[in-house]
Amino acid sequence: MLISRLKLIAKGFCVGSADVVPGVSGGTMAFILGIYPQLIDAIKSFDSEWLRMILSLNIKGIINRPHFSFLIPLGIGAITALLFFTRVLSLPHLIRTQPEIIYGLFFGLVVGSIVLLFRHLGVGLLIKRILFLLAGVLFGGFVVTLVPASTPDASWFIFLCGAIAISAMILPGISGSFILLMMKKYATIFDAIGHFDFSIILPFVFGIITGVILFSRVLSYLLKTFYQQTILFITGILIASLYVIWPFQTRLYEVVRNKERLVSSVPYMPEVFNNQILYSLIMIFIGLLLVIGLDHFSGKDSTLL
Repeated sequence: MLISRLKLIAKGFCVGSADVVPGVSGGTMAFILGIYPQLIDAIKSFDSEWLRMILSLNIKGIINRPHFSFLIPLGIGAITALLFFTRVLSLPHLIRTQPEIIYGLFFGLVVGSIVLLFRHLGVGLLIKRILFLLAGVLFGGFVVTLVPASTPDASWFIFLCGAIAISAMILPGISGSFILLMMKKYATIFDAIGHFDFSIILPFVFGIITGVILFSRVLSYLLKTFYQQTILFITGILIASLYVIWPFQTRLYEVVRNKERLVSSVPYMPEVFNNQILYSLIMIFIGLLLVIGLDHFSGKDSTLL
């Protein structure tokens, strides 16, 4: 039992680490680690039955119904990673100073995950279901190449932003903060939080709650009913996300609340081989090896077939 909790904490640490990197979502890492279906089911466990238990003061039910045994260790790991990579070892700073190396690692992780998914699913199934893969690639490509647009400040749109952003965070390959930047509401939301502007905070929170309730159930249903098709669609999104996390990019940042946030990036192929490229290639290789190792030791094979 202790070993399984420690493994979950370690996986939570990986999920939290991914959330620190612009363009990479925690959902992507959860997918790579083979805990994505469990995460969706855990989120879905906060349901109407649980609310009824709260209202009826059913303490045992309140504690036992949600998947706390899964979420608490995972959350401890994620929070530890966020604190470590922002307070101890500043990953945001390293991303700005050594982007090729940091993105190289995550590029290797995602590529390795895609390759293993193809191997587990088999060539025959891939050909049979290739339309779902292509649909995921097109959808992911559309999202990651969005440009910031002027948007209204009405409550209904703030609500929509909350629902879409949290859904993006749950979905592998797409960053929720990136979506808020594209919808021109990142600064609006965080300014509202800083100034306790509940006319913006409340519709945003209600949007998040609605997004979690609806989207987690939709994903859970799809994973249970159309597992292979859903996995291929998500894999397509991951393939599209490689456009954003390719190590060699011309990246455009926007200053939001005195911090630089990634707005867009355009990949390029290096013309001259140097040490930076060598280090990036080494990190890509390390990422590939990490995924292979995780796949071997976590018993992930059974969750993908």
